[in-house]
Amino acid sequence: MFLSLFLAMIIYMIYFQTNESEELLNSPYNNRKDAAAESVIRGSILANDGTILASTSVDEEGNEVRNYSYNNLFAQVVGYSDYGNAGLEATQNTTLLTSHENIADQVQKELNNVKRNGDDLVTSLDVHLQSVAYDVLGGRKGAVVALDADTGKVLACVSQPDFNPNTISEDWEDLNLEGSGSPFLNRGIQGLYEPGSTFKMVTAIAYLEQYGTDSDFYFDCTGEYTQGGYTMHCSHNAVHGGQSLADAFANSCNCAFSYIATELLDEDALAKTAERLHFNGDFDFGLPSNDSVFSLDKTTKDGLTMQTAIGQGETLMTPMHIAMITDAVYNNGTMYEPKFINQVQSADNTVVKTVECKELGQVIDPEIAQILKGYMQGVCEYGTAAQMASLPYGVCGKTGTAEYANDQGYVHSWFTGFTTTCENDIVITVVIEEAVEGDATAADLAAAILSEYYG
Repeated sequence: MFLSLFLAMIIYMIYFQTNESEELLNSPYNNRKDAAAESVIRGSILANDGTILASTSVDEEGNEVRNYSYNNLFAQVVGYSDYGNAGLEATQNTTLLTSHENIADQVQKELNNVKRNGDDLVTSLDVHLQSVAYDVLGGRKGAVVALDADTGKVLACVSQPDFNPNTISEDWEDLNLEGSGSPFLNRGIQGLYEPGSTFKMVTAIAYLEQYGTDSDFYFDCTGEYTQGGYTMHCSHNAVHGGQSLADAFANSCNCAFSYIATELLDEDALAKTAERLHFNGDFDFGLPSNDSVFSLDKTTKDGLTMQTAIGQGETLMTPMHIAMITDAVYNNGTMYEPKFINQVQSADNTVVKTVECKELGQVIDPEIAQILKGYMQGVCEYGTAAQMASLPYGVCGKTGTAEYANDQGYVHSWFTGFTTTCENDIVITVVIEEAVEGDATAADLAAAILSEYYG
């Protein structure tokens, strides 16, 4: 018994050191960070090209001031370290207050009672893309997430409304007022929205997995479809006529996808596909995030099944999760868990730790991913995102419009997609909250961001 307990303790300590120690070290309840701050100057946070996003300046009297080079631009991701901690300043607090300088320099500074320099955090964020996305979003309430399509690394994560971390203490009360728009919320990874027709990617995957081909699919859209006493209409009561699955996807035909979910799919097909795509999963991006929600099962009535198939109902998703599924299509079915950090390096530029995106496995059959790419290409060539066709490179994507607060007529406007430039491809997902009829859509914003980014 003694030996068993001893071995159990050893196993737990190994598990703790490898899986939970970093979380505990960065916990706001850990007092060790205060002791570390007395002997270490907080390290800098850098963009992927080494551009300084956050740094600490020290005056002649030894007073330290945290500076944020781009004010509001990286607000929710980088966070702040005054008035508490948030963003990477919070989750990587111990890293920034740990020094891996040359040991001789550390000893000399210790003897001279001089603070050591903390390690620097090199993020995956691209200043140019973040700036373009921020400007194009233009103060609209919403988010833009952009990933390196090949690796899943986060290149941009913009959320508006936002705040200036340089003036956080002065602005604190105003930022927390009711009606401020929740500026501390990182909508890219914490915002939960009805995904609208972007969810039709999931429904299409479920159909193709069950049948293996779309060659037998045909639907005659009359503008409405009734099943189980519930009637679904296409957007603006459009009548699409005869539709192949590719056409129904490009035209975002609500009736066709309601028909698929209620008459063609097995009762548990959507749920199984959603589970494999990591709905209700717990992601670790290195920042606080929320989990996408999916609750359809065999007992669900036709009305809710139809709504779910087109991204309404009770399904909620974060922009990051939609971007991950989009990236999985790009990568022939392989999904990655994105990261905001590339590496940790000492003040003398020695690499301390390298961070890679976690591969979550083959979530889509490669052949199905190829078919879906063709559907998404059609969306951007002749479908609901035809404005992408004017760009000098290929784009594959899916639009979405999600109704919410129906009595007020509000909608979320969506676009998610990826470029096919053959080099430096990116995944981009845009959501606009409370989108106004006649204003720019998420697809318009995405096209503008891509145009500016690629020049």
